[in-house]
Amino acid sequence: MRALIVEDEERLGRNLKRVLETLPTFTADVLGDGLAAWERLGSGEPYDLLLLDRMLPGMDGLTLLQQLRESGNRMPVLVLTALGAKEEIVRGLDYGCDDYLVKPYNTGELLARCKALLRRSQEHPAPVLQVGDLRIDTRTHEVLRAERVLDLPALEYRLLEYLAYRPGAVVPKAELLEHLYDYNWEKFSNVIEHYVWSIRSKLEARGEARILHTVRGEGYRLLGRPEP
Repeated sequence: MRALIVEDEERLGRNLKRVLETLPTFTADVLGDGLAAWERLGSGEPYDLLLLDRMLPGMDGLTLLQQLRESGNRMPVLVLTALGAKEEIVRGLDYGCDDYLVKPYNTGELLARCKALLRRSQEHPAPVLQVGDLRIDTRTHEVLRAERVLDLPALEYRLLEYLAYRPGAVVPKAELLEHLYDYNWEKFSNVIEHYVWSIRSKLEARGEARILHTVRGEGYRLLGRPEP
């Protein structure tokens, strides 16, 4: 998945990119000018999601949005703005945005809205990950092994969800740490083993086969079936 962030505040643009790239398999580009964004989108660069500020140099956000829709581009657009009055929100929706988030916003809500827009655009409305007999509802954070509910603290849930988005792939320890702790992960470098041990103890509490595996020297992977 690839997102384009159009935000003229450089620090905020960098932070948005960092937050978005905590989503598995997600990359983001940042532009600070509405006209540059219009040229990028018109060049045929493939994007799955647009995060768009209202107040931009070169071309304002609503003009960019209007031209995007008039050109036939139906990419999901999330407008981010400090203009939170009801009439401003209605105006943004009338111009063709799919969702509207007022600054300052919670990063958890931002990610939830981005995931919902992508599910809708790909016609995958059910926010459920299924890996073998493991089922994760990414909306409610309910985790089940077969029909048994697992009680996972927030960081254990985030680690397991991250692995479930890429079943079978070996995910390096450093990548998991960056997902959990952003740029401060170095001081937490010894915690992943503990989290994996704790998650395994819950996944295998009734003697179930191991599906969360350590790949020595490489990382961890979640399989929908026991390893041969």
